[in-house]
Amino acid sequence: MRTEFARTFRAALLAAATALVLPASVVVTPPAFARPAPDSFADLAARLLPAVVNISSSQTLTAQSDRPGVGPEMPQFPPGSPFEQLFRDFLERNRRGHDAPQMPARKMQSLGSGFIVDSNGLVVTNNHVIEGADEITVTLQDGTTLKATLVGRDTKTDIAVLRVHADKPLPALKFGNSDAMRVGDWVMAIGNPFGLGGTVTAGIVSARGRDINQGPYDDFIQTDAPINRGNSGGPLFNMDGEVIGINTAIYSPSGGSIGIGFSIPAKLATTVVSQLENYGHARRGWLGVKIQQVTPDIAESLGLKEPSGALVAGVEGDGPAAKAQMRNGDIVLKFDGQDVKEMRSLPRMVAETAINRQVPVMVWRDGHEQTLQVTVGELPDDQQQVAAVDKTEPTKPLELKSLGLQLAPITPDARDKFQLSQDQKGVVITGVGDGTPAADRGLKPGDVIVEVQQEEVATPADVQQRVEKVRKAGRASVLFLVQGSDGLRWVPLTVKSDSGKQPG
Repeated sequence: MRTEFARTFRAALLAAATALVLPASVVVTPPAFARPAPDSFADLAARLLPAVVNISSSQTLTAQSDRPGVGPEMPQFPPGSPFEQLFRDFLERNRRGHDAPQMPARKMQSLGSGFIVDSNGLVVTNNHVIEGADEITVTLQDGTTLKATLVGRDTKTDIAVLRVHADKPLPALKFGNSDAMRVGDWVMAIGNPFGLGGTVTAGIVSARGRDINQGPYDDFIQTDAPINRGNSGGPLFNMDGEVIGINTAIYSPSGGSIGIGFSIPAKLATTVVSQLENYGHARRGWLGVKIQQVTPDIAESLGLKEPSGALVAGVEGDGPAAKAQMRNGDIVLKFDGQDVKEMRSLPRMVAETAINRQVPVMVWRDGHEQTLQVTVGELPDDQQQVAAVDKTEPTKPLELKSLGLQLAPITPDARDKFQLSQDQKGVVITGVGDGTPAADRGLKPGDVIVEVQQEEVATPADVQQRVEKVRKAGRASVLFLVQGSDGLRWVPLTVKSDSGKQPG
């Protein structure tokens, strides 16, 4: 009886499901294909291990200088070097004074990992593994040692390419599609932790697009595959045996693996490796702009619905952006058809674009979208601009109490007191009130207001008029373009929406 009832009940459910008609607006998403956990990683590891190498970089530790008080310099060595304390002990003995026994020059070694990407002997590793090295030695899985020469290195992505010469073709690995990796996918890492030799670990992709403040192009794959010191420069594999990352950093209070490791994605690494091989250095696309994050306050002040994109806070005079008529205050929403969801996405997009290629760039300007055609240039060497600030205040400044600002025109005296350049334009800030909107946003005396609401200002009265205009329009914040010691940046300040009261 129970069996017959169960059959009848199941048949009724099936009939109801068959008769169910979903509205056209409802989209049924099929379950994602999930690769089953492998029974073993042994076959994959056996195939890949021969192409993963140990890298030993040596540095010469010089003896004490003949000049009193001058000792040897601290050498550069990668994270995980077992000789760090030995270096320090050596230096301490040599810094005890002129009477200390003279120590001969000594050569120390540090260890890391790498992998072969070309059968002719091209090896990829991290730059910090070989940085400052006098000699570099690559050891293959069978124990063969080969002297390596540096082909090129890139400090911004921490990638280096080496060349070794062998008497036979070497086993090589291929880069895979790191963009296809999903959180939860299986991965396998091979490296040289603590100098022990080829070691295999496995785990999953824990997160994508991690920014760990290591460089301007951070886009790391996070994994829980155990990665320890000495794994730096080793490969992270997908289950097809393709390199989808270069193991570069770990987060660990103790120095050992706690399941938080970071790998440079293959998409970025492939481009850099190719450029290092062909040019000896990385060649990156360049727009010639300084950018900052679009905050909710900034978005509101410019009439943008969502705080997305990259806000242009400076345009190089002869750069590609300037030639395309890009302006301060533009918000880059799309680059070459790709959405710029947040500020840090734009530098990577531009860097990966072919030099001299013309691309469409959609910007938000004057309350609407506008598309510019920009010919991408090549990123030049970095130039640092430092501006000193004198805290002396000019007399009789104009005070905007509601914002917490004291302002003055840029006179010859102001240029001298605040050490402003001769071509600096705008209105100088001479005072900032404690606990005011200006103080909360980090403004300080010596900063110069260049624009208010994307309009240039030349006098304190100009600033006052722009602020009042914003207040009367009922906006919650007013947007300042400020030149400070760190360069140009956009700063939103909250304004009161009361009626009748003038700023200040």
